[in-house]
Amino acid sequence: MSMLLTVAIALSLGVFAAARHNTLADTGLMGVSQIGIAIPNFWFAILLILLFAVQLHWFAAGGFPGWADGPLPALRALVLPALALAVVQAAILARVTRSSIIEVMREDFVRTARAKGLTKRQALWRHVLRNAMIPVITIMGLQFANLIAGTVVIENVFYLPGLGRLIFQAINNRDTIVVRDCVMLLAALVVAVNFVVDLVYVVIDPRLKASEL
Repeated sequence: MSMLLTVAIALSLGVFAAARHNTLADTGLMGVSQIGIAIPNFWFAILLILLFAVQLHWFAAGGFPGWADGPLPALRALVLPALALAVVQAAILARVTRSSIIEVMREDFVRTARAKGLTKRQALWRHVLRNAMIPVITIMGLQFANLIAGTVVIENVFYLPGLGRLIFQAINNRDTIVVRDCVMLLAALVVAVNFVVDLVYVVIDPRLKASEL
């Protein structure tokens, strides 16, 4: 959920800011993203609890009901933890997306596409985005590891029975076998995600396909 929220927020803000480069909207969004980068996720998690659980009573302050009562209550309990993890990563990814899109928009092939009659929006969606996604996807793979590390703290803040909290309890209990197995599992997940990122490169970058031929 955190990764999905990160990608949705970051790509939306990054594309919006790049399409309005050097405008007030661009400056404002990048200023907000800079604040997002500076906020620790555990402190932001506490703010979310104070606002949405204590003040508005929209979500529970912590705990997990399990999947036996249906997916809706379970997903509802994960909204705030996922959002707390996603905000910082989305702020970083939004800035990378904006920079990558602006850099690609200055390339010669984009000017050629514009000279052939494409509007700025058409050139953005047809030519710029696909080429700008290469560094963005690289950052996504790295952020997955950061999200896994962040769950150790966030699961303790929201009292969630996840791997992060299990590792924390195992460290306190000096249970090295559990710590070792959990770390190996998380490391395997990071390796698998980076392998998927390499496969995505081949799909979005036509130069890699040409080199194979």
